[in-house]
Parts: sequence; C-alpha cells; structure tokens
Amino acid sequence: MEKDTDRLGLLLHDATRAVRKRFEQRTSHLGLSTAQWRLLAQLSREPRATQARLADLLDIEPISVSRLIDRMEQGGWVRREADPCDRRARLVAPTDKTKAAYATIKTIADEVYDEALEGIPADRRRELVAMLRTIVTNLNDAEAEPRVPCIKANG
Repeated sequence: MEKDTDRLGLLLHDATRAVRKRFEQRTSHLGLSTAQWRLLAQLSREPRATQARLADLLDIEPISVSRLIDRMEQGGWVRREADPCDRRARLVAPTDKTKAAYATIKTIADEVYDEALEGIPADRRRELVAMLRTIVTNLNDAEAEPRVPCIKANG
C-alpha cells in the first residue's frame, strides 16, 4: 500500500520545476539565467555575502559561483567589496541595477505564484506555505544559519 508521502519528493521537485520554468518564460526578456536570478534573490535576503556563503546557499561549487559573479559583475548586477572582518574575503553586494530589477522580479514572481495557486483558497495557501516552511526548518542543518555580521570597533 502506498503512503501519502511516497511521492512527496517527486511532487516537490515537479512543483519547483514548473514554477521555475514559468518564471523563466516571464523573465527571459531581462536576459538573466536561472542561476543569476537565484543569486540575485539570495542577495535580496542577505545583501552582502561571501562567495563561499553564496555557494552554500545556491548549492553549487565555489568555482561556479566565482564565474557566475564574474559575469554578473561585468554586467553591472553585483560588485565585490572588501570584508571588514576578514581581509582575505570579498563580499558580494547588489548594485542599484539589481535593486531596480528586483521590483520587476518580485512582481513577476508574485504573478507566477498566483497562477500556480489558482483555485486554492487563501487559508489553504497560508497552510501550504507554513507546511513548506516546517519542512525546510526540519531539514536545514546548522551550517545554513545566516552569517553573523561583523561589527568593527572604533579606534
């Protein structure tokens, strides 16, 4: 007998893929890849992050993040800054171009989510989001905790 959760992984994957595909269709005119959109979305949550942190958040290899950031820096989407807490590290920060585009991204994402959730009452939508947050919380490991900001003392 099949349990209700037997297809959970496939359903989550299929739903994510369908949303991503629709989002890509609606944003193709902006000329950014999915990896670039994901990086910009992470920078909207955490406006200054090291390349290592971004690699972890995006679940891709550090060298791939480095190349991705190189391309985005050349396009004026991000800039690298010195990390005040670690002279060896560089922080990646969004530019004004990214901040302006993010409003467009957010609007398109909201439209895609509304389309995806069509026919589901508002209270059930809230339940779904709460349940997905619980899944993420249950499965996230301690390494995924946000970086504690460095506060430099004066003098």
